[in-house]
Amino acid sequence: MGGFLKLPNTKVVAVCDVDTTRREDHKRIVEEFYTKQTGSEFKGCTVHKDFRELLARQDIDAVVIATPDHWHAIIAVAAAAAGKDIYCEKPLTDTVFEATSLVAAIKKHSRVFQTGSMQRSAREFRVACELVRNGVIGKVSRVEAGFGGPAKPCDLPAEALEPGLDWDLWLGPAPVRDYNSILSPRGVNKHFPMWRMYREYGGGMITDWGAHHLDITHWGLGMDRSGPAEIIPPADWNSAQQGAKLVYANGVEVTHISNNGVTFFGADGEVYVNRGKIKVTLRGKVEASFMAKEDQPALSEQLDKLEKNLLADAKVRLYSSADHKADFLSSMVSRKQPIADVETGARTVIGCHLLGFAYYHGQKLSWNPVLNEFTKGSGDSKWLHREYRGAWKLA
Repeated sequence: MGGFLKLPNTKVVAVCDVDTTRREDHKRIVEEFYTKQTGSEFKGCTVHKDFRELLARQDIDAVVIATPDHWHAIIAVAAAAAGKDIYCEKPLTDTVFEATSLVAAIKKHSRVFQTGSMQRSAREFRVACELVRNGVIGKVSRVEAGFGGPAKPCDLPAEALEPGLDWDLWLGPAPVRDYNSILSPRGVNKHFPMWRMYREYGGGMITDWGAHHLDITHWGLGMDRSGPAEIIPPADWNSAQQGAKLVYANGVEVTHISNNGVTFFGADGEVYVNRGKIKVTLRGKVEASFMAKEDQPALSEQLDKLEKNLLADAKVRLYSSADHKADFLSSMVSRKQPIADVETGARTVIGCHLLGFAYYHGQKLSWNPVLNEFTKGSGDSKWLHREYRGAWKLA
């Protein structure tokens, strides 16, 4: 939310949270910001517990969805139907079916949609992907994408529920279970709640961080409108935290490893990229390396060098964005697709879910990335979605 507060030509007018404490605290943050900015008391931020109340308002043009993953698709589809443009955090959805349904809903209602894969708006990732896309390291044969492991079924014990949290609404479409503070910590500290590590609410680090690094993998490989054709589990799939592979129709293998970041391996060299880091090696010679804040020259100088020496005549230039949220607002005005549109986000999260299946089911899978379905008798269509609790559904 803070990133939007500071941007011109927009105003935060409402917040929605099932937790009273966080809801009221965010109202305070908004009103204090605008009061300080304007010099006069601002009391124009309203609060909602139920997202449906907020979506019914005609004075709201766009919404930011930053809920636990199991809520993303239901809220986003409803927001599109209500005529709102949408900025939705990654990973985009909790199932493959939700991803394809969300793409259809955004197209049906002609909405602007930005996936919160903000690494695309960081220069080091764009430069790295342009190096790969322009063949600077030669034909790419494999990629290593590093992030954490899969989720597990929720086995947390019941805890006493303090007043102020609507636990039933927090659960929403997920199965009923007792409250546990690991899933939804109380208070307003900047915590990193671990609901994401349980399959009822997320996909573990495979979707949480995979949505960042598999996204960059797809960008570098030019796979934003495609996906893997084969999924290969590790031998010790039922206990492994890494080692599964995605194989694409062009033969490129993407291996899930533990070390954070993305490395593209080409016939003539390698490109490694992570947040604030890049290393480019050509024919055994290091062309640029910035791996720690103490390194010199600075990252910006290293990127300047790479663009000057290796990309001056590049035929492929990727979408350049310096601010992910500002890019979304600009697209709302132009009605053009932002840097991480809904299908880009959907393709990434589908790849993440397929990777997760390798650890959950231990089967070698064949996949049709056009139809988004299993082929050759592999897999089970039941894995692609889950039953919603009660009356919840995709609008």
